[in-house]
Amino acid sequence: MQNKKRTFKIVQHTLLIVFTLIMIYPLVWMVSSSLKESSSVFVNAYSLIPDELHFENYITGWEGFAGITFKTFFTNSAIIAVVATVGSIISSTIIAYGFARIKFRGKSIWFICMMLTMMLPFEMVMIPQYIMFNKFGWIDTYLPLILPTFFGIPFFIFLIMQFIRTIPVELDEAAKIDGCSTFGIFFRVIVPLVVPAMMTSAIFSFYWRWDDFMGPLIYLSTPEKYPVSLALKLFSDPNSVTNWGAMFAMSTLSIIPIFVIFFFFQRYIVDGISTSGLKG
Repeated sequence: MQNKKRTFKIVQHTLLIVFTLIMIYPLVWMVSSSLKESSSVFVNAYSLIPDELHFENYITGWEGFAGITFKTFFTNSAIIAVVATVGSIISSTIIAYGFARIKFRGKSIWFICMMLTMMLPFEMVMIPQYIMFNKFGWIDTYLPLILPTFFGIPFFIFLIMQFIRTIPVELDEAAKIDGCSTFGIFFRVIVPLVVPAMMTSAIFSFYWRWDDFMGPLIYLSTPEKYPVSLALKLFSDPNSVTNWGAMFAMSTLSIIPIFVIFFFFQRYIVDGISTSGLKG
């Protein structure tokens, strides 16, 4: 029996190691390519160890193009990601509280409508949204990328709402006895207890906004307003020689904010998704 358990653990760990290596190989290859000479990136694509380290790729890449450095692109990405994340978390938490705790007419219907929006692919709403934002005069601004998040994100609403439902209703009743209004209960009781779910949503929101390519591609036309995701594409020019080393160098730098945020807030992901909350 012990031999079977030991064999099972060995097989299990071996498979996990293999799948881990498969998952991180593209990342390692990208970092390795960022240190290679541009002309040898695909010539020696199979090799993960550069013949010679070319750290100048990072300097060349940071200089950007057309007089615009990557400092501008990183700043643009940070503005979009941070503002959109703040807006989505605040609005989603308020809406989730309404669905979880407040009784109002048509609550079930509105909840169903919200959940149905999660099933709509972006391609279905892309053209109607563009027409609407164009009539608003929002094209080539950050408004189409930021403002819609201030009206709630269905996935975050559902996640936070499920977390709120694990909080005993008796806490709300006790707060009412102490004289708290509906907003008082929300700010003084609910919000402090749903921080794990809010942080989980914030991590996902920041990652999605930082990584978003299609949105900026559709709505932005001025290079000075491009985020990193769209600026990286400009390195690849079919009409000239592409500096692959510089492009992979900037791609490597672009994932650092995601790693930093995940490293410092990873514990909130497990706590938030598990919707542990308080147990009554």
